[in-house]
Amino acid sequence: MKTVLSFGTFDLLHPGHEDFLRQGRALGDRLVVVVARDATVSDVKGHAPEQSETARLERVRACPSVDEARLGSLDDKYAVVEDIRPDVILLGYDQEAFVDRLEEALKDRGVPATIERAKPFHPELYKTSYLRNDRP
Repeated sequence: MKTVLSFGTFDLLHPGHEDFLRQGRALGDRLVVVVARDATVSDVKGHAPEQSETARLERVRACPSVDEARLGSLDDKYAVVEDIRPDVILLGYDQEAFVDRLEEALKDRGVPATIERAKPFHPELYKTSYLRNDRP
């Protein structure tokens, strides 16, 4: 069974997120999604998410493409990779957080996953920063 792992905030779940999840599911037999913790979102993005981590987690779990969803770790951001041992990691087309050390973390933890980038889905329309009340 080929397992795909994806990470994200998934705030204000929108068609761009849903397409990202469909792309992940198409790469394997099982899609596991890690939803960023509220504290992690604040650290990375400089603001709190619009929705709580539990609300975001439940919305992701309800997506038909997702086989399993869980909250990320507050300590070791790469521990989930070692736990799940995916065959493929699908990153968002614009995802930057925790990506710079991902290949190194995979090697250090003995996880031979390949890393793929999702294709954007109408990014001019579906980007959480555009949907927030404080649009840029």
